[in-house]
Amino acid sequence: MTQIDFYILPDTTREARLDFACRLVETIYRKGYRLHVHVTDEDEAHFIDARLWDFRPDSYVPHGIVGGGLAEVPVTIDWREAPEPGIEAMLNLDPGIPEWFSRFERVAEIINQHQDVLAAKRECWQTYKRRGYPVKAHHLT
Repeated sequence: MTQIDFYILPDTTREARLDFACRLVETIYRKGYRLHVHVTDEDEAHFIDARLWDFRPDSYVPHGIVGGGLAEVPVTIDWREAPEPGIEAMLNLDPGIPEWFSRFERVAEIINQHQDVLAAKRECWQTYKRRGYPVKAHHLT
């Protein structure tokens, strides 16, 4: 069964949430998982793509936007559809839950203290719990 992890940040800004997303992507990649980053739209995909190049000067995470003509990479980014089989983890940055989330071993969700994010992710938490998925909270300071 898919394990759901919620990372709860004290910050309120979009930038803090997406910066943490980049650190989490790096951590998941370094643990050897193939990861899919599900985002809201094309603009957010390009933002995450660019941010992964420069969020830390000593870091490199091989990644790409799906359909961007890149060779296979361990970290994919998309907003449109489910990734190809074989990817073990998903970081969901979309306000909702994609229908195909259960194909992954792990799903990570990031909550910050922005009211729109809080409301959307509370609903996600309740949906996962209602469906019987194991949900774990990680409170970050």
